[in-house]
Amino acid sequence: MTASLTLVVVAAVLFGTGLTVMLERSLTRVLIGFLLVGNGVNLFLFAMGGAPGLAPILGTGDPAEFSDPLPQAFVLTAIVINLGITAFMLALIYRSWWLAQLGETGDLIGDEEEIVEDAEETADLYRSSEADDLAVQEVLDASDEERDRP
Repeated sequence: MTASLTLVVVAAVLFGTGLTVMLERSLTRVLIGFLLVGNGVNLFLFAMGGAPGLAPILGTGDPAEFSDPLPQAFVLTAIVINLGITAFMLALIYRSWWLAQLGETGDLIGDEEEIVEDAEETADLYRSSEADDLAVQEVLDASDEERDRP
């Protein structure tokens, strides 16, 4: 098994840099560190696959010259898992940013304002219906007084 020294060094640098960046408190830096570590691990797996050879799926040639498909399958699986975790972390970062923009009241700020506005509108409607009832009663009383006159 031969591994390219350049790939191993680059994988080690990515892994070390990613771990250093992941130790920060910011979620964005944790995401960047996670991506660096993921790419470093993928490069390490790719380097451990050995020298390139013939495609094993063709089945022709000397089996000693075939390249090992298992590291390639690991790298493809790791890329998909990396993408899923990255999407999840981006959603967490966006939610965290959104909550930070709202302050201490959080998501309730819109609901409380809406409840107060609804209560004021309901009170205005109730007051107007009372005034309408009083006006109708005054008209009825006035009409009764006119009938009583001879």
